[in-house]
Amino acid sequence: MSERATALAGQGNLPPATAHQFDDAVQQHEASGLGMWVFLLTEILFFGGLFTIYTVYRSLYPEAFGHASSTLDIELGTINTAVLIGSSLTMALAVHTAQVSRNGRLVALFLFATIALGSVFLGIKAIEYAQKFHEHHVPGPFFHYEGADPQQSELFFCLYFLMTGLHAIHMVIGVGILGVLGVMALRGRFGPDYYTPVELTGLYWHFVDIVWIFLFPLLYLVERHT
Repeated sequence: MSERATALAGQGNLPPATAHQFDDAVQQHEASGLGMWVFLLTEILFFGGLFTIYTVYRSLYPEAFGHASSTLDIELGTINTAVLIGSSLTMALAVHTAQVSRNGRLVALFLFATIALGSVFLGIKAIEYAQKFHEHHVPGPFFHYEGADPQQSELFFCLYFLMTGLHAIHMVIGVGILGVLGVMALRGRFGPDYYTPVELTGLYWHFVDIVWIFLFPLLYLVERHT
């Protein structure tokens, strides 16, 4: 144990002990970061497959997909995009604050701000889903579409609900993790000596935001017909 760690232990502020399989805290931090990047790589492959499927079908049925896309609420989609960009900022501020200070309340403030923005996103998405249910644009036995090529349009809505639904699930998971971190921050668990959970959750949150940055133009803007 280093002199700095010993001093912190005496103050009751010692970060969680380094796990037995690591030589020191630096190695543990690097291994944790590598593990998160590997996880994100699997997520990239997962969403990449969905993007590929969507791109193929959109190239096959451009007119049907374009007209179906025009039924989406572009104003709500734009607001949600701005909300997620804002949440990336508050998440980055939470990570930075944890790295440079022991101000747990400020870290918690940024984390809870990120939760609030994420919740706004999910609320707006719920409103969009409610609109689609009301319009009977949800794929299934009650699907009804008055535009041309209803079968091809139903395929668009299948991909829309699948891709945005999986994205929303990732958001819900992220909000839950942020809530736990916020409580930990209020208890003074994070600071320059230990901020790995905040940093790694930040990577996850930024990834989820980037996925939406791709979803928004693909679903709402590309070949949109008015």
